[in-house]
Amino acid sequence: MTAKVTFIGAGPGAADLITLRGARAIAGADVLIWASSLVQEAVLEHARPDAEIVDSAALPMEGVIAIYERALASDLRVARIHSGDPALWGAVQEQLERCRELGLETEIVPGVSAFSAVAAIAQRELTIPEVAQSVILTRLGGGKTPMPEKESVRAFATHGTTMAVFLSAARSGQLAAELLDGGYAPDTPVIVAYRATWEDEELAYCTIADLEETVKARKLWKHTLFLIGPALGAHGTRSHLYHPGHFHGFRRADRTARRELLAQREPGSDG
Repeated sequence: MTAKVTFIGAGPGAADLITLRGARAIAGADVLIWASSLVQEAVLEHARPDAEIVDSAALPMEGVIAIYERALASDLRVARIHSGDPALWGAVQEQLERCRELGLETEIVPGVSAFSAVAAIAQRELTIPEVAQSVILTRLGGGKTPMPEKESVRAFATHGTTMAVFLSAARSGQLAAELLDGGYAPDTPVIVAYRATWEDEELAYCTIADLEETVKARKLWKHTLFLIGPALGAHGTRSHLYHPGHFHGFRRADRTARRELLAQREPGSDG
């Protein structure tokens, strides 16, 4: 039996950001399910000429599950193409569970998430030494899917690290208020990214203080991601990873540089 469903992360928009593994899975599929509202049609160029192509934009989950049931009965390979990475806000878990109930083999091919694509476009690292070493991926509460009680933007903002906020452009005022209430300074840098890597992508640079004004002036109500945090404006820091005093299994440390590096780590040192 060859029946199988492969969930493929197609990336944030640009068709050439799909992985080689994802392209091969599309090429080997008998049926392709994709959402025209979220995924560029160019990814379908990897499909066989005789493949059945289904646009899921107008389908409820029951319509997709019916295709999985048909795949099992007819021994078909299905490529289910998701935007971004299937691990984030993709409604993949419920599909996996249904496939397991059916006894249908599954596979997941990861994809490029919008938050990493925006960082690449802006040419910013999100984890800067001594500034931010964590990235929080979240969205604003009050949307279609309820948020767990302890996962408010306000609560996450207390950490003061880099945040990537999805699915929240329609309530930019609330977003800015929660970021400030959580402890971010008003002049904290923000990158507002609309349809990152699509032909009509748009990036705006602002601060939390003028976040709402920036979003409303550009009429960005959806398909918008926010990167927030002091790391977006940090300069002049250096990672220890490539310091001559750092060593690992493939490189020996310079002794003088090693002593200097250790001195910087000591409490009360000038480093």
